[in-house]
Amino acid sequence: MDEQKQGEVRAELVAKEAELVRQRETLTRPYADQGTISFGKRVGDGTAMAVDRLSAVTAHDALGAALGEVHRAIVKLDEGSYGRCDACSSDIGAGRLEARPWSTHCVRHG
Repeated sequence: MDEQKQGEVRAELVAKEAELVRQRETLTRPYADQGTISFGKRVGDGTAMAVDRLSAVTAHDALGAALGEVHRAIVKLDEGSYGRCDACSSDIGAGRLEARPWSTHCVRHG
């Protein structure tokens, strides 16, 4: 990969990293001031709040996994193995990398 293309990929990965970090921060902010959840005999605000928090935890975890993939792709770019599958070392494929530049596995292993 030439230096210009490598620079473009790096810029795209760094932008994705910043986006994911912002999204994770946004997910954690609303709950800081809500206090504890109380449950009564009826389904109410406490139940809805608990479900919202569980959904946010799932989204937070998914964003964390994506952030890990972006970090791994940046490391691969630095070590010269970007574009090769972590599982089998085959080419990931230009189309997959264009659609998802942080891919670290080929379609078969991804």
